[in-house]
Amino acid sequence: MEQHREGPALNPGPARRVGVRRRALLVGAAATGLGALAAACSPSPSPSAPPTAAPSPAGPAPLPQADALRTQFEQAAKELLTPGAALIVRTAAGELSATYGSRTDSASDPITMADHARIGSITKTFTGTVVLQLAQEGKLDIDAPVSVYRPDVPNGRNITLAQLLDMRSGLYNYSESFELNRSLDENPGKVWKPEELLALGLEHPVDFPPGTAYHYSNTNYVLLGLIAEQVGKQPLGSAYQTRLFTPLAMHETSFPADAAIPAPHPRGYMYGTNVSTLDTETLPPDQLAAAEAGTLKPNDVTDASPSWTWAAGGAISTAADLATWGRALSDGTLLNPTWQRRRLDSVRSTNPGSASAAGYGLAIGKFGPMYGHTGELPGFQSFTGHDPDRTTTLTVWTNLKAAPDGRAPAATIAQQLIGTLYA
Repeated sequence: MEQHREGPALNPGPARRVGVRRRALLVGAAATGLGALAAACSPSPSPSAPPTAAPSPAGPAPLPQADALRTQFEQAAKELLTPGAALIVRTAAGELSATYGSRTDSASDPITMADHARIGSITKTFTGTVVLQLAQEGKLDIDAPVSVYRPDVPNGRNITLAQLLDMRSGLYNYSESFELNRSLDENPGKVWKPEELLALGLEHPVDFPPGTAYHYSNTNYVLLGLIAEQVGKQPLGSAYQTRLFTPLAMHETSFPADAAIPAPHPRGYMYGTNVSTLDTETLPPDQLAAAEAGTLKPNDVTDASPSWTWAAGGAISTAADLATWGRALSDGTLLNPTWQRRRLDSVRSTNPGSASAAGYGLAIGKFGPMYGHTGELPGFQSFTGHDPDRTTTLTVWTNLKAAPDGRAPAATIAQQLIGTLYA
């Protein structure tokens, strides 16, 4: 679980409610919907449970629930008015891959499993994993103050890198600013530099004393990306490639420097504008009725620059690569046992007052039994999660940022499918 809200994204907890876009680059979206799974699903596994064996190289067996899950997936995608969607479910009993709809809103170009999509805030898990690897190698200390690495951060002497990672720093979320959102509408091709984004976030007062509350902030991850480049002595995209994508054979995942999406890919859509959806993704009643009647179409925002998300949400992937990544996040493939245990043990409720709130920790979310993340930015919404106890992986992406009624399509679909998988 990103922009505004990342759909049924992470519950923002006691901090002020963020607009749709900003949480979407998050897990934000997944909380409203997927957070409810915490109470509904079977008990989660122990964070220190050892990874189970990988699927046999002979190829996946058909999933016994395939027909029911496929039907549920298609019905949910249709109800959410998303032009297209892709799904992967992997369990110890078998695997299901399915697609729905079209790459465009004309219903003439079917989605395929080879299609690439922007994955928004799932990128945060890449950034966080690089930071944790650098810590594992003794190159930085996540318990050290941010001021050790960036003296220019307000209150940086009191904020740790760990508090950036788990969204408890108190730093203002730059993607909630009217200034940014107006620019995204008026100049969608503008290429933002990471330091510009950081400056947008740091010019506002901190929201709360570090460690006292949870608030999703893309500022945290732009700052972490800059620190990772400084300490690791290589561009962030290169670090992703050498440390993550190549070891996991994620050959279809990239972190481009421009707005291009590798072929094949769908067009990406959103209703309204960045400014109009700043506080809520739900359309006004007249527009909602028109969208449901088919007379109001979403806007094609495929070619808008995603540079304003950078380390917080700029990556591109496929359903298959996302499923690989979702599993690697929780099975300890990329961290040693000590650091992997620390990562999973770090997950805490985003709203301690709500039993159904999703959890968030060191660049990883928890939705019911699944560790993972959601992602959202104009044009796309995504979810990937893995339950290490049941060896179950679920990945969904859609080429619509939010349904007309405000729900995050991919996270909502994932919520429904998890309900079936754990019935």
